[in-house]
Amino acid sequence: MKTSLLKLTVAAALLTGPGIIAAQAPPAPPGAPAFDPAKMRAEMEAFNKMPDTSGTGKYPALKEMVPSLPEHVIYRPADLSKLGHEKLGVLAWGNGGCAADGAGGRFHLSEIASHGYLAIASGTILSGPGAPPRAQPPMAAPGAPGPGEPGFKIPPPATKASSLTEAIDWALAENKRQGSPYFGRINPEWIAVSGWSCGGLQALEVAADPRVHAVIIHNSGLFAKGAAPIPGMDVGKEPLKKLHTPVLYVLGGPTDIAYANGMDDFKQIDNVPVMVVNEDTGHGGTFLKPNGGPAASVAVSWLDWQLKGDRTAAKRFKGKDCGLCQDPLWKVEGKKID
Repeated sequence: MKTSLLKLTVAAALLTGPGIIAAQAPPAPPGAPAFDPAKMRAEMEAFNKMPDTSGTGKYPALKEMVPSLPEHVIYRPADLSKLGHEKLGVLAWGNGGCAADGAGGRFHLSEIASHGYLAIASGTILSGPGAPPRAQPPMAAPGAPGPGEPGFKIPPPATKASSLTEAIDWALAENKRQGSPYFGRINPEWIAVSGWSCGGLQALEVAADPRVHAVIIHNSGLFAKGAAPIPGMDVGKEPLKKLHTPVLYVLGGPTDIAYANGMDDFKQIDNVPVMVVNEDTGHGGTFLKPNGGPAASVAVSWLDWQLKGDRTAAKRFKGKDCGLCQDPLWKVEGKKID
C-alpha cells in the first residue's frame, strides 16, 4: 500500500467517526468520489438529529451509560425480563476512528442488541440523543498541513484496544454479581469482538483473548509492520497468527480504503475459518442506514451461528449455495468455512 493511501486510510478512519471531521480532505482513492467536507458535515449533523432505533429483533433495544462502566456505552434489550431463560451474548465494540464516541455506531449496535446481545462500545455518548452540545469541527491552524499532506501528524487514538477487554471483564463480572440486572443472564461462552475501521484494528488486537469465540471486522484490516501511520497501532500482521476463532470481514469493495488491507488479512489467515464479504459501499459501510443496514444483518447472523449455533443463520455462510453467495448485493470468499 502506497504512503499516500496509508495516510488516506487513517484520515478516512478519523473522518468516518461521527463528530470527528477534518477541515482538509485527502485525495480520494481510484474510483471513489472526491471527499466533500461540507457534505460530510451535513451527513453527520443529519445523523445526530435522527432518533435512536430499537432494532428489528424480538427484544427492542436501548442504549445507556452506567456508573460502574463510565467510559463505555451499553446497548441491550430494554426489558431483560422478556429474555426468559435465554442467555445474552456479549459483543465488545471498537469505534470508527478509534474515537471516544460510543454512540457513533448506535444503529448497528442497537440492531445487534435487539437479537439478544449485550453490545458494549468504547467511549461515551457524543452524538445523537443524549449527547452534550456539539462543538465545532476541529479546524487546522492556518498554514498547517492537513490529512494526506506532507508533515501532517495523525493524532493518537482516543480509545485503546484494552477498552474492549474492559467491556468483556465488566460483563462477565456483572453476570456473577448478585443484584446486577445481568446476574445469570449472560452465557460466558458467547463472547465476540468487533469494530469499524480503526476500531476493527482494536478488535483484531484483542481477538486472541481465550474468552473470545467470534470476531467480526468491518471496513478494516491490519497494516504491515512499520507501515501503520496511526500512533500506537503498529502491531503488524502478528495478531492474525494468534486468532483461534472464526473471523468475518465485512468490507466495502475496492473503493473502501481498508479494502487492500482487509483482503490481505483474508489471504494470510490460514489457521481458522475466515470469510470476507464485500458490498460496494466504500469505507462508510451501512452504519448510517436504518437499523445498521445490510452489514448489521450479516453481523447478527454470524454471531447467531458462531455463538449460538443457529443452523438457519449458518445457511447464510455455509456451502457454495450459501445465502450470501446467492445474494447479488454481496461478493463472498471463504476458507475452511464448511
